[in-house]
Amino acid sequence: MNSETGAGADARGRNADAWGVVALGFMTLALAFTVRGSLSLAMPVWQAEFGWTRGFISGIAAVALLVMATVAPFAGGLVDRRGSRALLMGGLAAVGTGVVLVAAARPDAGAWLLPLGFAGVASIGFGTIAQHVVAAAIAQRVVQRRGLAVGIGAAGSTAGQLLLMPVLAYFMQSGEWRLSFQLLAVACFLLIPVTWFTLRAPGGAAPRNAYNGRAGEHRNIRDDLGALVRSPVYHAVFWSFAICGFTTTGVIETHLMPYAALCGFGPLPSATAYGVLSALNLTGMIAAGWLSDRMHRPQLLAIIYMARAAAFVLLMFVAGNYPMLIVFAVLFGLFDYSTVPVTASYLASRLGIGRLGLSMGVLSAGHAVGAAAGAWAGGAVFDGSGGYGVLWIASVALAVIASLLVVALGDSERAMRRAPAAA
Repeated sequence: MNSETGAGADARGRNADAWGVVALGFMTLALAFTVRGSLSLAMPVWQAEFGWTRGFISGIAAVALLVMATVAPFAGGLVDRRGSRALLMGGLAAVGTGVVLVAAARPDAGAWLLPLGFAGVASIGFGTIAQHVVAAAIAQRVVQRRGLAVGIGAAGSTAGQLLLMPVLAYFMQSGEWRLSFQLLAVACFLLIPVTWFTLRAPGGAAPRNAYNGRAGEHRNIRDDLGALVRSPVYHAVFWSFAICGFTTTGVIETHLMPYAALCGFGPLPSATAYGVLSALNLTGMIAAGWLSDRMHRPQLLAIIYMARAAAFVLLMFVAGNYPMLIVFAVLFGLFDYSTVPVTASYLASRLGIGRLGLSMGVLSAGHAVGAAAGAWAGGAVFDGSGGYGVLWIASVALAVIASLLVVALGDSERAMRRAPAAA
């Protein structure tokens, strides 16, 4: 009787630790993605203060995304083998340091600190405080309702923007954009000891025999990469996820608020619309995680991509029509990052939990390369035409292609997942 009571208490303790990791993942993503999104909000301010073109600032975003693409697979492989604590702590330090450099940049002296801080130092942190690292850390600890848990943790990537973007917009409209970046740096540094405590041993590292395959199995990163390259399922998911990066992080995260300014909306209305998008994004990610435990996941992904295509059609009619911008924010927000929990859940069951960090890391690299292309393309289209119409049409077509890539994939684990989810 006593042993049963002890076992029950131990199980409850492990469950509490697991959901503590979910909460930590939520907070770290909230902060990192707010810093990432700040470039879009600051773009008009930097154009005016530093005399840079929109294409040049978009290039800063593109370089940051390429650095993230380089870092992401290594971060994913490390979280499979070493756990997430060191990665997240190092990422917070990199983001905080990068933001300090951005705030120190001046037009007359040290302007180079801004691209160095954002695209050089902070982007390394963006690559480690990433959805794939958080998703792997959560999936390693949560078995039942894994999709929901990943969805809640990954939703932090938009929750921070929902709360902090209007605050950043206020500072920027008041001419105090540097103060807003300094406050973000302080928040990053304060979260480092919280991460150390939450992911302290033994929960801070992934036990190899629990998460890295069958008992006695020893693999290296070359074996895991080979398995991914040979998988037709992984190829379909990879290329759809690269398109996902183009249409979300690349196009919307970088160019939505500059486009809103072009349409005649000020910083606060634009940030409010972005906040609405983030609020619905939060809801969409959690809902997608819940649905991924209950329905055919590739078909769910296909629906998400088609909904994005429809949202881009709406975006073509926003000019001078603020209610239409809000309608777009609602629709796109529901389907923006909702692919993450569905994809993580699907790959965990199809390719194995032991290589989830690496598989999601390689996906994140493709996502970042696609995002870099989207960020650059938006700036190039604007500088060449004075508008974004061609970019919206291309985004519609690409979203439809992403849907077609995944819609026919099988989901043989669906019945297996329903049993524990209902328990």
